[in-house]
Amino acid sequence: MTNQERPKDSIPLWTPNPQKVSKYNITILMNSLSKKHGAPSNDEENFHKWTVENKELFWDFIWDESNLIGHKGKKILENPSKMPGAKWFPDSQINYAENILRKRNSNNIAVIYRSEKNQSKYLTYNELLKKISILVSFLNKAKINKGDVIAAYMPNCPETVIAMLASASIGAVFTSASPDFGVQGVLDRFGQVKPKILIATNGYSYNGHSYDRIETIKAISTKLPSLQQIILVNCLSNHIEKIELEKTITWEYILDNYKSKNILFENVPFNHPLLIMFSSGTTGKPKCIIHSHGGTLLQHLNEQKYHLDVKEGDRIFYFSTCGWMMWNWLISGLGLKATICLYDGSPTFPNLETIFNYAEEEHFTLLGTSAKFISSLKNNNIKLKNKLSLNSLRTITSTGSPLSAESFEFVYKKIKSNIHLASISGGTDIIGCFITGNPRLPVYRGEIQTSALGMDVNIYSPNQEKLIGKAGELVCCSPFPSMPIGFINDDNGRKYHKAYFEQFQNIWTHGDWVEKTLKNGFIVHGRSDSTLNPGGVRIGTAEIYRVVDKINGIIEALAVGQKWREDTRIILFIIIDENTTLNDELKKNIKKKIMNECSPRHVPAKIIRIRDIPRTHSGKNSEITVRHIIHGEPIQNIGTIQNPQSLEEYKNIEELRY
Repeated sequence: MTNQERPKDSIPLWTPNPQKVSKYNITILMNSLSKKHGAPSNDEENFHKWTVENKELFWDFIWDESNLIGHKGKKILENPSKMPGAKWFPDSQINYAENILRKRNSNNIAVIYRSEKNQSKYLTYNELLKKISILVSFLNKAKINKGDVIAAYMPNCPETVIAMLASASIGAVFTSASPDFGVQGVLDRFGQVKPKILIATNGYSYNGHSYDRIETIKAISTKLPSLQQIILVNCLSNHIEKIELEKTITWEYILDNYKSKNILFENVPFNHPLLIMFSSGTTGKPKCIIHSHGGTLLQHLNEQKYHLDVKEGDRIFYFSTCGWMMWNWLISGLGLKATICLYDGSPTFPNLETIFNYAEEEHFTLLGTSAKFISSLKNNNIKLKNKLSLNSLRTITSTGSPLSAESFEFVYKKIKSNIHLASISGGTDIIGCFITGNPRLPVYRGEIQTSALGMDVNIYSPNQEKLIGKAGELVCCSPFPSMPIGFINDDNGRKYHKAYFEQFQNIWTHGDWVEKTLKNGFIVHGRSDSTLNPGGVRIGTAEIYRVVDKINGIIEALAVGQKWREDTRIILFIIIDENTTLNDELKKNIKKKIMNECSPRHVPAKIIRIRDIPRTHSGKNSEITVRHIIHGEPIQNIGTIQNPQSLEEYKNIEELRY
């Protein structure tokens, strides 16, 4: 259905208050750039176009306007016509943590933490800085140097924030995975990056249950020969009685035995590694994506300050685990002198109103969540308008998967009518957004409002034609600061090039199937590749196959995502041998092994027996073809399938209707 066929969608659900527009950060930015460089100041479309066509002026101005600490250098962009190959601020020196922690000597609250057990912690900026400096003292004594990797196997708690900022302070590289990942899921990630320090929780709680992680840490540590030290953090009980892990000390020991000193922030080049994020692992082990100090900092400050109007003193929240980029995104809010609000546990425990009760009690100004969570609220007919005032809340953001038109309406009808609802979309690959919100623009049901400033976003057909009113590939046609530095174990850059630049030369292809509307908004229809995306978490099929392949009786498997109730559920098709029966016991065993070795998010909703798997002529399983079939979509390029007769058994499967 094209945009012209959606008359209901032409009526906005929300429009900004004209009396407040002049006070928005983005309005101030537009006026400032108009005075200094002649940018359009009253037309969002032309202003965005100006930021793309004058990207060096724009990002140079963002650096200055953000009052970044560091040496900028004279050159803004090197090799501006090359993707990859462009380098932003090639002569600069900067440190992400120094800029994030610029609000020092303050007793204002920096971090608010709450667990599903209703435990709360508050850290002032002074307290946060003190604990970071103590950990830095330990890292210095342990001879952790610039470029060394520090890994965290941790829940979303203050200790993880401290670890990340301490790592950045000394120029080390931080990476993290949430503690619900099993041994193999962690090793597939950390095993590639060779961390010297592992900061790990002794356990975690979720949905009212506690999970011990000591045995998991033991198994992980024996497979990571690069480890020099494990720091064990007590997140499960009141104390840790005995440590039976080699090279292990406790977090409490560090706090008690190391002194707080002034942090000597390590100045590093703009493109010095800050974070290693992990791709979905569609075709093998997850790709290790390296993001920079400067690019991460600029991108996050730009998105939060101008697109979501975050101001000093605001309280911002994003429901996330430490394995999702939105956790890193949230931390950057400290750079705007905001308070970041953390939550550890299930957002639906003990009920679906938990997160909004937290928002009410702690006066959130921005609440970020997933489309799946909003859909759950809608499906359970949760009504918050008459229960909670949410007076402080100005913005709700949603990402992870497309937010449906019905969920847009639900937010305004049942949660709060006077709210800027910003559906946003980007990803781990760019540690930010390509398309996002704008408080100056109206909100239409089912649509993301606009392209992010400075991001040269278009929708392309296979023939590289720009599309409007029709779905196509989301692309970015010119360089931006948060492009990855590269991948780990990819010295010649082939993996990096293949991931983003193989389809269209010199143009970033993101892998999202998106429609640009006549109103310059965007409708995301899903992933354009075979990546699974349940609950907004990108999962690669290869991670599942590595587990299933080890189960007796299973010959081969194929996993696809099925659109289901405004989210995606995983469907696992399996070929079994003649001596095996697909009964409840086998299904339970498959799910248990996938959960233990990968994570609960990897567990399939349905397991279905099939006789054959469609393959391309090069012998690869064609997951995309099966996905099209189960959604009743036309099969493109059927000539690429060497065994087209296999496609029939995937049609009209009764089990996929419920």
